[in-house]
Amino acid sequence: MKKPTRRAPAELKLEDAPMSDIIDALAGGRVTATALTKAYLARIAAYDRGGPMLNSVRALNPDARAIAGTLDGRKPSAKRPLAGVPILVKDNIATSDKQPTTAGSLALEGARAKRDATVVKLLRKAGAVILGKANLTEFANILAIDMPSGYSSLGGQVKNPYVPALVDGRGIPIVDPGGSSSGSAVAVAAGLCAASIGTETSGSLLHPASRNGIVTVKPTVGLISRAGVMPIAHSQDTAGPMTRTVRDAALLLNVLAAEDPRDPVTERQRRPADYTADLARDAMKGARIGVPSDPADPLNDCYYGKLSSDGARLMAEVIKVMQDLGAVIVRANMPTRGWIAGPGTGMAVLNRNPLSSNKGNPTGAPIVFLYELKYGLNLYLRDWATNTGIKTMADIVAFNAANAERALRFGQDLFLAADLTKGDLSEREYKSARAMDLLAARTHGMDAYMNQHRLDAVLFPGATGAAIAAKAGYPSVMVPSGFVAGADGKDTPDYPLGVSFAGRAWSEHKLLRLAYAYEQASNMRKPPLGLPGL
Repeated sequence: MKKPTRRAPAELKLEDAPMSDIIDALAGGRVTATALTKAYLARIAAYDRGGPMLNSVRALNPDARAIAGTLDGRKPSAKRPLAGVPILVKDNIATSDKQPTTAGSLALEGARAKRDATVVKLLRKAGAVILGKANLTEFANILAIDMPSGYSSLGGQVKNPYVPALVDGRGIPIVDPGGSSSGSAVAVAAGLCAASIGTETSGSLLHPASRNGIVTVKPTVGLISRAGVMPIAHSQDTAGPMTRTVRDAALLLNVLAAEDPRDPVTERQRRPADYTADLARDAMKGARIGVPSDPADPLNDCYYGKLSSDGARLMAEVIKVMQDLGAVIVRANMPTRGWIAGPGTGMAVLNRNPLSSNKGNPTGAPIVFLYELKYGLNLYLRDWATNTGIKTMADIVAFNAANAERALRFGQDLFLAADLTKGDLSEREYKSARAMDLLAARTHGMDAYMNQHRLDAVLFPGATGAAIAAKAGYPSVMVPSGFVAGADGKDTPDYPLGVSFAGRAWSEHKLLRLAYAYEQASNMRKPPLGLPGL
């Protein structure tokens, strides 16, 4: 019998191979888990640690090769669909192995977890090789106002693989990698793993997926367990897959979407038996797609009205593809009272970021985020963290202040504001803010818009629709749609822009089918240049 190859076969082209092709190669005995793991580790050494130094992987799993070795004789199957597949997880997701779980914070350097997060447990059960931890915007971008996407005090700055060399005088990328799941997205775009897991509270999956030309699913809150995920706000937090194709995202969703007693919100979930079922090129035919843009009402055209000329051109091309596929395009602005935050949902926070152009001025921040942050983070530190002297948010604030030169390049103004709350969610202003978020984003926003126009989905450019869907707890699917150029008034090389399909709770399967039909017709994903196979 022919033995499996000891190295990844050249036809896989790991720099851009879909996870489904990798699974097929493993199942067919054309490659082993060890060969794949070594090949991805070599790409990380060449392009993340060397070459353009993308810095998307904060730490590697020291046991990755050993784990892969135990899976070399096991092929992917219905019970273990990911057997031998190397996957990165964002470094705010707990792993009970030798890898610290740090959220990119110097304060949590060396901190480990008492047990695996539920998503990690499900990945291991499915046979995945946890390759390492992906870098991120520190604490998922809730530490400081105007912190650059992809920066953490422990992990440094993640770079966009399409424009890695273009940085300003402070070393901050001109074209950012998106945040906060920046490392998870960059690693997938650059072919450093078969797939990755990120998290989102509002835009942290969608924004980096759009900026890196990959696919993600920001699921309905409650579809994927948050147990063991370092939180911002439990009202909106979720994990999600980051992949190179829609089918791959559906495959991962099959593994990750499961009820979990550690996260009671999952008890109400609704899901199909198989998210990959009925992914078809004709799924767009007859679908009613809302385009929240009405040139006759430009002041209320908040999602499309401020697009660059490149962005507007690209979105016109996207809509034309969908019309050619048989979609019914409904053009109508989102009701203003839906997309404008409800009264009492924001609070002023003094901007103490020393590198911000708005330093010293109050900046609006979501009340729900800041009040739920202290509550949730203190619970995580109590119930999940080990091997650390940090026990509360107050401990992190104090550590950062004592180590300001290393820990507070961009300040910690949001943590300072959050630490002033009671931490028990008893405040009336918090309860009111959460109710108003739901009223604005769900009742007067997505629900009203979709009901009025009888829509199957709403189409947003890039991550512009992230906030309204996230506040409502509703799902979005991001898919590559093309390339744009220019950022902050500066000329740049081309970099990706995606489009997102958003819908009602538990409509992930419908959104995946629409995204698949568009993906197959447009074929807009192109890998970054300068990262060839080794």
